[in-house]
Amino acid sequence: MGQPRTALAERIAERRAGVGDPRALVGEMRRSVLLVPSVDGRLWSAHAGGVRWICAFTHEAALARFAEQRGMSDRLLDYAVLLGARVVDEIVPSLGEPAGLAVDIADEDGSMFFPPVAGIVPAEAAVDTGTTEEEGHGRGR
Repeated sequence: MGQPRTALAERIAERRAGVGDPRALVGEMRRSVLLVPSVDGRLWSAHAGGVRWICAFTHEAALARFAEQRGMSDRLLDYAVLLGARVVDEIVPSLGEPAGLAVDIADEDGSMFFPPVAGIVPAEAAVDTGTTEEEGHGRGR
């Protein structure tokens, strides 16, 4: 039985292979419906490298692998169904700290991170624009 392969998963595979257009990958992420696990009504995220990463998955099988790796496969895992654009344009800026999107993190060869930089998140949430420090939001470099 083959693993589902979404358009976003295809673009991720291209970039990981060193081909494909990075702008096309970001565009596909923005258009994609993502599954974002939630616990007690809060979206699942993790901190690494000074960034809060919102974890999202391209399909239910990838989400199930994530739950299994975290020892949560014995219970139902709630999740929100969100467009990638909503995650990076609305949710990331609302967190008040550097935040990005981590897609399919349970798949070592299929994961992709979308960091909090210009072109992925709004300027006010990007760590590479200087805007955050100038506006005093406490989300500096």
